[in-house]
Amino acid sequence: MTLVNWSPLRELDDIFERYNRIFHRSLPAATGETGEVVQWRPAANISETDKEYIIKAELPEVEKKDVQVTVQEGVITIRGERRFERSDESEKQHRVESFYGSFARSFTLPADADEKRIYAESKDGVLKVHIPKAEVAQPKQVQIQVK
Repeated sequence: MTLVNWSPLRELDDIFERYNRIFHRSLPAATGETGEVVQWRPAANISETDKEYIIKAELPEVEKKDVQVTVQEGVITIRGERRFERSDESEKQHRVESFYGSFARSFTLPADADEKRIYAESKDGVLKVHIPKAEVAQPKQVQIQVK
């Protein structure tokens, strides 16, 4: 399964993002693969069973209504927004290490993915995208009569 095309610039962005996290510096918004402005990228794990591929994206404090999963031309994209909301105006923030703002992740679907049966579910801050494998026609053995 091909996840995304390798890009040295994306690798460099990841290095700078890690560096800035260590030293608590904020990053300016980055541009996603499709040109949209993204401010952070949630971690995603991809696994496979006999029947499907599963993408698990970590989306704590992101409401279902703020997440969009789309498939276009063999690429699945998870995008949305994590909003920073203050519940109490008298509360002072001394340190905020969580990322907020828009996000997007894209993955190239494998050739045997059944795009029409993809579904997603969200529970406990984890978005699970199920990508069923297409049914493969089993070759049939045909008896040929010898004359």
